[in-house]
Amino acid sequence: MTTTTTGPDTTRSPGTPHTLRRRGDLVFSGTALAAGIIILVTLAAVALFLIVQSIPALSADTSDNHILSGQSFLSWVWPFVFGTLWSSLIALVIAAPIAIGIALFISHYAPRRLAGFLGYIIDLLAAVPSVVFGLWGALTFAPMLVPFYKWLNEHLGWIPIFSGTPSGTGKTILTASLVLAVMILPIMTAICREVFLQTPKLHEEAALALGATRWEMVRMAVLPFARSGMVSGAMLGLGRALGETMAVTLVLSPLGIITFNLINPENPTTIPAIIALRFPEAHDEGVNTLIAAGLILFIVTFAVNFVARWIVSRRAEFSGAN
Repeated sequence: MTTTTTGPDTTRSPGTPHTLRRRGDLVFSGTALAAGIIILVTLAAVALFLIVQSIPALSADTSDNHILSGQSFLSWVWPFVFGTLWSSLIALVIAAPIAIGIALFISHYAPRRLAGFLGYIIDLLAAVPSVVFGLWGALTFAPMLVPFYKWLNEHLGWIPIFSGTPSGTGKTILTASLVLAVMILPIMTAICREVFLQTPKLHEEAALALGATRWEMVRMAVLPFARSGMVSGAMLGLGRALGETMAVTLVLSPLGIITFNLINPENPTTIPAIIALRFPEAHDEGVNTLIAAGLILFIVTFAVNFVARWIVSRRAEFSGAN
Protein backbone atom coordinates (compact mmCIF):
# COMPACT_ATOMS: atom_id res chain seq x y z
CA MET A 1 0.00 0.00 0.00
CA THR A 2 1.50 3.27 -1.09
CA THR A 3 0.90 6.58 0.55
CA THR A 4 0.99 9.72 -1.46
CA THR A 5 2.04 12.98 0.19
CA THR A 6 1.28 16.37 -1.09
CA GLY A 7 3.40 19.49 -0.69
CA PRO A 8 2.35 22.48 1.33
CA ASP A 9 -0.66 24.27 0.09
CA THR A 10 0.51 27.52 -1.49
CA THR A 11 -2.93 28.89 -2.10
CA ARG A 12 -4.33 31.40 0.32
CA SER A 13 -7.82 32.55 0.78
CA PRO A 14 -8.52 36.25 0.24
CA GLY A 15 -8.91 36.77 3.94
CA THR A 16 -5.46 35.53 5.05
CA PRO A 17 -3.14 37.86 7.02
CA HIS A 18 -0.65 37.97 4.11
CA THR A 19 -3.30 39.40 1.79
CA LEU A 20 -4.47 41.87 4.40
CA ARG A 21 -0.92 43.08 5.02
CA ARG A 22 -0.36 43.46 1.31
CA ARG A 23 -3.56 45.42 0.93
CA GLY A 24 -2.58 47.66 3.86
CA ASP A 25 0.83 48.32 2.29
CA LEU A 26 -0.82 49.33 -0.96
CA VAL A 27 -3.23 51.67 0.80
CA PHE A 28 -0.46 53.25 2.86
CA SER A 29 1.92 53.72 -0.07
CA GLY A 30 -0.88 55.12 -2.21
CA THR A 31 -1.91 57.55 0.51
CA ALA A 32 1.68 58.71 1.05
CA LEU A 33 2.17 59.18 -2.70
CA ALA A 34 -1.07 61.15 -2.96
CA ALA A 35 -0.01 63.39 -0.07
CA GLY A 36 3.33 64.10 -1.74
CA ILE A 37 1.62 64.89 -5.04
CA ILE A 38 -0.84 67.21 -3.29
CA ILE A 39 2.06 69.16 -1.78
CA LEU A 40 3.75 69.56 -5.16
CA VAL A 41 0.51 70.52 -6.90
CA THR A 42 -0.30 73.06 -4.19
CA LEU A 43 3.14 74.64 -4.42
CA ALA A 44 2.94 74.78 -8.21
CA ALA A 45 -0.57 76.26 -8.06
CA VAL A 46 0.53 78.99 -5.65
CA ALA A 47 3.54 79.84 -7.81
CA LEU A 48 1.41 79.90 -10.97
CA PHE A 49 -1.19 82.14 -9.31
CA LEU A 50 1.46 84.60 -8.14
CA ILE A 51 3.12 84.72 -11.57
CA VAL A 52 -0.12 85.16 -13.53
CA GLN A 53 -1.50 87.82 -11.17
CA SER A 54 1.83 89.68 -11.13
CA ILE A 55 2.06 90.13 -14.89
CA PRO A 56 -0.37 93.13 -15.07
CA ALA A 57 1.62 95.01 -12.42
CA LEU A 58 4.90 94.41 -14.24
CA SER A 59 3.62 95.28 -17.71
CA ALA A 60 1.04 98.04 -17.12
CA ASP A 61 1.69 101.79 -17.13
CA THR A 62 2.97 102.73 -13.67
CA SER A 63 1.43 106.21 -13.85
CA ASP A 64 -2.05 104.68 -13.52
CA ASN A 65 -1.04 102.49 -10.58
CA HIS A 66 -1.98 104.16 -7.29
CA ILE A 67 0.43 101.89 -5.39
CA LEU A 68 3.49 102.60 -7.51
CA SER A 69 2.65 106.29 -8.15
CA GLY A 70 4.86 106.50 -11.22
CA GLN A 71 7.75 104.42 -9.83
CA SER A 72 8.97 101.24 -11.43
CA PHE A 73 8.02 98.08 -9.60
CA LEU A 74 11.61 97.20 -8.71
CA SER A 75 12.35 100.64 -7.25
CA TRP A 76 9.14 100.45 -5.22
CA VAL A 77 9.62 96.91 -3.88
CA TRP A 78 13.36 96.99 -3.21
CA PRO A 79 13.14 98.93 0.12
CA PHE A 80 10.60 96.39 1.39
CA VAL A 81 12.84 93.49 0.33
CA PHE A 82 15.66 95.16 2.23
CA GLY A 83 13.47 95.65 5.31
CA THR A 84 12.35 92.02 5.20
CA LEU A 85 15.89 90.66 4.97
CA TRP A 86 17.39 93.15 7.43
CA SER A 87 14.85 92.59 10.21
CA SER A 88 14.90 88.80 9.74
CA LEU A 89 18.70 88.59 9.81
CA ILE A 90 18.86 90.68 12.98
CA ALA A 91 16.24 88.44 14.58
CA LEU A 92 18.19 85.34 13.55
CA VAL A 93 21.48 86.67 14.94
CA ILE A 94 19.77 87.43 18.26
CA ALA A 95 17.70 84.25 18.56
CA ALA A 96 20.15 81.60 17.31
CA PRO A 97 22.69 81.64 20.17
CA ILE A 98 19.93 81.97 22.77
CA ALA A 99 18.04 79.02 21.28
CA ILE A 100 21.17 76.86 21.19
CA GLY A 101 21.98 77.78 24.79
CA ILE A 102 18.48 76.98 26.04
CA ALA A 103 18.44 73.70 24.11
CA LEU A 104 21.81 72.66 25.57
CA PHE A 105 20.66 73.52 29.08
CA ILE A 106 17.47 71.48 28.68
CA SER A 107 19.18 68.48 27.07
CA HIS A 108 22.46 68.23 29.03
CA TYR A 109 22.47 70.43 32.14
CA ALA A 110 19.02 70.84 33.67
CA PRO A 111 17.57 68.23 36.07
CA ARG A 112 14.94 66.00 34.49
CA ARG A 113 11.94 67.70 36.10
CA LEU A 114 13.17 71.19 35.29
CA ALA A 115 14.02 70.13 31.73
CA GLY A 116 10.51 68.77 31.23
CA PHE A 117 8.95 71.96 32.60
CA LEU A 118 11.14 74.20 30.42
CA GLY A 119 10.40 72.09 27.37
CA TYR A 120 6.68 72.47 28.03
CA ILE A 121 7.07 76.26 28.36
CA ILE A 122 9.00 76.45 25.09
CA ASP A 123 6.32 74.45 23.28
CA LEU A 124 3.60 76.61 24.82
CA LEU A 125 5.37 79.80 23.72
CA ALA A 126 5.33 78.55 20.13
CA ALA A 127 1.53 78.42 20.24
CA VAL A 128 1.06 82.12 21.08
CA PRO A 129 -0.58 83.93 18.11
CA SER A 130 1.58 86.44 16.27
CA VAL A 131 -0.92 89.26 16.81
CA VAL A 132 -0.41 88.87 20.57
CA PHE A 133 3.33 89.29 20.11
CA GLY A 134 2.64 92.34 17.94
CA LEU A 135 0.41 93.99 20.53
CA TRP A 136 2.92 93.25 23.27
CA GLY A 137 5.75 94.62 21.17
CA ALA A 138 3.93 97.83 20.21
CA LEU A 139 2.24 98.67 23.52
CA THR A 140 4.60 97.28 26.19
CA PHE A 141 7.99 96.29 24.83
CA ALA A 142 8.65 99.32 22.61
CA PRO A 143 8.18 101.94 25.40
CA MET A 144 10.43 99.88 27.67
CA LEU A 145 13.25 100.11 25.13
CA VAL A 146 13.23 103.92 24.80
CA PRO A 147 15.77 104.51 27.66
CA PHE A 148 17.96 101.74 26.25
CA TYR A 149 17.96 103.35 22.81
CA LYS A 150 18.92 106.70 24.34
CA TRP A 151 21.78 105.00 26.17
CA LEU A 152 22.95 103.37 22.94
CA ASN A 153 22.87 106.72 21.17
CA GLU A 154 24.79 108.48 23.94
CA HIS A 155 27.52 105.88 24.37
CA LEU A 156 27.67 104.16 20.97
CA GLY A 157 26.42 106.94 18.71
CA TRP A 158 29.73 106.91 16.84
CA ILE A 159 28.60 103.59 15.31
CA PRO A 160 26.41 104.34 12.25
CA ILE A 161 23.66 101.90 13.24
CA PHE A 162 23.18 103.76 16.57
CA SER A 163 23.66 107.33 15.31
CA GLY A 164 21.06 110.01 14.70
CA THR A 165 18.05 110.78 16.88
CA PRO A 166 16.68 107.81 18.83
CA SER A 167 12.99 107.06 18.55
CA GLY A 168 10.80 108.53 21.26
CA THR A 169 8.23 105.72 20.94
CA GLY A 170 10.61 102.76 20.69
CA LYS A 171 8.97 101.55 17.49
CA THR A 172 12.11 100.84 15.47
CA ILE A 173 13.47 98.10 13.24
CA LEU A 174 15.44 96.79 16.23
CA THR A 175 12.24 96.48 18.27
CA ALA A 176 10.56 94.60 15.44
CA SER A 177 13.59 92.32 15.15
CA LEU A 178 13.56 91.62 18.89
CA VAL A 179 9.88 90.70 18.68
CA LEU A 180 10.64 88.43 15.73
CA ALA A 181 13.49 86.87 17.71
CA VAL A 182 11.10 86.04 20.55
CA MET A 183 8.67 84.53 18.04
CA ILE A 184 11.20 82.27 16.30
CA LEU A 185 12.97 81.29 19.52
CA PRO A 186 10.59 78.42 20.49
CA ILE A 187 10.76 76.56 17.18
CA MET A 188 14.55 76.89 16.95
CA THR A 189 14.94 75.76 20.56
CA ALA A 190 12.65 72.76 20.08
CA ILE A 191 14.52 71.58 16.98
CA CYS A 192 17.96 72.02 18.56
CA ARG A 193 16.82 70.26 21.73
CA GLU A 194 15.62 67.19 19.83
CA VAL A 195 18.83 67.08 17.76
CA PHE A 196 21.01 67.36 20.87
CA LEU A 197 19.10 64.51 22.53
CA GLN A 198 19.83 62.28 19.51
CA THR A 199 23.60 62.50 20.01
CA PRO A 200 24.92 58.92 20.46
CA LYS A 201 25.51 58.18 24.12
CA LEU A 202 28.69 56.31 23.21
CA HIS A 203 30.22 59.53 21.87
CA GLU A 204 29.35 61.44 25.03
CA GLU A 205 30.53 58.67 27.36
CA ALA A 206 33.76 58.24 25.41
CA ALA A 207 34.56 61.95 25.71
CA LEU A 208 33.83 61.91 29.44
CA ALA A 209 35.88 58.74 29.91
CA LEU A 210 38.87 60.46 28.32
CA GLY A 211 38.70 63.17 30.99
CA ALA A 212 36.74 65.82 29.14
CA THR A 213 34.59 68.21 31.11
CA ARG A 214 30.92 68.48 30.33
CA TRP A 215 31.44 71.55 28.15
CA GLU A 216 34.33 69.87 26.30
CA MET A 217 32.09 66.85 25.74
CA VAL A 218 29.38 69.11 24.34
CA ARG A 219 31.88 70.94 22.12
CA MET A 220 33.55 67.79 20.78
CA ALA A 221 30.63 65.34 20.58
CA VAL A 222 27.26 67.09 20.69
CA LEU A 223 27.75 70.22 18.60
CA PRO A 224 29.51 68.52 15.64
CA PHE A 225 26.82 65.83 15.52
CA ALA A 226 23.99 68.40 15.67
CA ARG A 227 25.45 70.95 13.25
CA SER A 228 23.08 70.16 10.39
CA GLY A 229 20.10 70.12 12.75
CA MET A 230 21.06 73.52 14.15
CA VAL A 231 21.30 74.91 10.62
CA SER A 232 17.88 73.46 9.81
CA GLY A 233 16.38 75.03 12.92
CA ALA A 234 17.97 78.39 12.14
CA MET A 235 16.72 78.38 8.56
CA LEU A 236 13.25 77.34 9.65
CA GLY A 237 13.21 80.23 12.11
CA LEU A 238 14.47 82.57 9.40
CA GLY A 239 11.67 81.45 7.11
CA ARG A 240 9.16 82.17 9.88
CA ALA A 241 10.63 85.64 10.39
CA LEU A 242 10.59 86.42 6.66
CA GLY A 243 6.88 85.71 6.39
CA GLU A 244 5.73 87.27 9.65
CA THR A 245 3.03 89.90 9.13
CA MET A 246 1.07 91.12 12.14
CA ALA A 247 3.92 91.54 14.61
CA VAL A 248 5.90 93.75 12.24
CA THR A 249 2.78 95.60 11.04
CA LEU A 250 1.89 96.68 14.57
CA VAL A 251 5.42 97.82 15.41
CA LEU A 252 6.74 99.54 12.27
CA SER A 253 5.39 102.38 10.13
CA PRO A 254 4.91 101.68 6.40
CA LEU A 255 7.92 103.62 5.11
CA GLY A 256 9.68 102.58 1.92
CA ILE A 257 13.22 103.63 2.84
CA ILE A 258 16.59 101.91 3.06
CA THR A 259 18.64 102.51 6.18
CA PHE A 260 20.83 100.39 8.43
CA ASN A 261 20.13 102.53 11.48
CA LEU A 262 18.46 100.51 14.23
CA ILE A 263 17.09 103.16 16.61
CA ASN A 264 15.83 106.03 14.43
CA PRO A 265 12.09 106.72 14.17
CA GLU A 266 12.22 106.25 10.37
CA ASN A 267 12.66 102.58 9.55
CA PRO A 268 12.22 100.25 6.59
CA THR A 269 9.27 97.89 6.71
CA THR A 270 8.74 94.39 5.35
CA ILE A 271 6.87 92.95 2.38
CA PRO A 272 4.24 91.11 4.49
CA ALA A 273 3.59 94.27 6.50
CA ILE A 274 3.15 96.51 3.44
CA ILE A 275 0.81 93.97 1.84
CA ALA A 276 -1.33 93.83 4.97
CA LEU A 277 -1.44 97.62 5.30
CA ARG A 278 -2.10 98.51 1.67
CA PHE A 279 -4.35 95.64 0.59
CA PRO A 280 -7.65 97.03 2.00
CA GLU A 281 -7.37 100.16 -0.15
CA ALA A 282 -5.86 98.49 -3.23
CA HIS A 283 -7.79 98.13 -6.50
CA ASP A 284 -7.15 97.33 -10.17
CA GLU A 285 -3.38 97.16 -10.83
CA GLY A 286 -2.70 97.99 -7.19
CA VAL A 287 -3.87 94.50 -6.19
CA ASN A 288 -1.59 92.98 -8.81
CA THR A 289 1.29 95.07 -7.48
CA LEU A 290 0.84 93.69 -3.99
CA ILE A 291 0.57 90.17 -5.39
CA ALA A 292 3.82 90.78 -7.28
CA ALA A 293 5.41 91.80 -3.98
CA GLY A 294 4.14 88.51 -2.58
CA LEU A 295 5.84 86.74 -5.48
CA ILE A 296 9.14 88.38 -4.53
CA LEU A 297 8.67 87.20 -0.94
CA PHE A 298 7.85 83.71 -2.21
CA ILE A 299 11.08 83.64 -4.23
CA VAL A 300 13.16 84.92 -1.30
CA THR A 301 11.69 82.34 1.10
CA PHE A 302 12.16 79.56 -1.44
CA ALA A 303 15.78 80.59 -1.95
CA VAL A 304 16.41 80.58 1.81
CA ASN A 305 14.97 77.08 2.17
CA PHE A 306 16.96 75.88 -0.84
CA VAL A 307 20.20 77.17 0.66
CA ALA A 308 19.30 75.54 3.99
CA ARG A 309 18.73 72.18 2.33
CA TRP A 310 22.04 72.52 0.49
CA ILE A 311 23.89 73.23 3.74
CA VAL A 312 22.21 70.31 5.48
CA SER A 313 22.96 67.94 2.60
CA ARG A 314 26.66 68.80 2.85
CA ARG A 315 26.62 67.43 6.40
CA ALA A 316 24.49 64.40 5.54
CA GLU A 317 27.53 62.11 5.49
CA PHE A 318 28.17 62.77 9.19
CA SER A 319 26.22 60.49 11.49
CA GLY A 320 26.52 58.78 14.81
CA ALA A 321 27.86 55.66 13.11
CA ASN A 322 31.14 57.25 12.03
